[in-house]
Amino acid sequence: MAAFVLAADVISKSIVVARMADHQPIRLLGGLLTITLTRNGGAAFSIGTSMTIVFTAIAVGVIVYILRTARNLRSIGWAITLGLLLGGATGNLLDRIFRAPGLFQGHVVDWIELPHWPVFNLADSSIVCAGVLVVLLALCGIRLDGTRPIPEANSSQPAISDLDPSPPSPPDPSPPSPSAPAAPSDPDNPKSEYPDPQITVPGQADSADRPAEDGR
Repeated sequence: MAAFVLAADVISKSIVVARMADHQPIRLLGGLLTITLTRNGGAAFSIGTSMTIVFTAIAVGVIVYILRTARNLRSIGWAITLGLLLGGATGNLLDRIFRAPGLFQGHVVDWIELPHWPVFNLADSSIVCAGVLVVLLALCGIRLDGTRPIPEANSSQPAISDLDPSPPSPPDPSPPSPSAPAAPSDPDNPKSEYPDPQITVPGQADSADRPAEDGR
């Protein structure tokens, strides 16, 4: 992504400088888009034109940070975002290094003009798009390594990555403890959960123990 943005920015600036140096602005789409040639010594959209060296140092720092961070990238969204940012920052940095009026003080070539908007180039557009993507990824909670923060209730589960399309498997429930099977009930002789009371008639137990005396 960064190489594509850088190539498109360098080629477009070279064509504009070669064709538009002594040419009037070209109005397209009924004036909605105008191709012109301007030199910008400041940041994007002609901001801070008297701080060229400062913006050059900032661009170098951004490029170094992106290159170091790229080793830990595991997110497609962040890879695209940092690629846009790297390509845009490098494209404008090349202008500041190699273009007039001097080394690290060169003016950036801007050539795209919209109604009621400062003149800009493809590198500026790439940087702005990267900024929008940074906000969206931050709102979605996607980190550089592709993981998302998980709720505290599920903190025992691993972090979710946007590179893994399969959803996380739920934890296996613990198997119930085995218990003895209940004896089948007899529908003809239902059993009560309470024992039957034993009723003893007075004298009956003694008569059962004494032998019968016949003939007395």
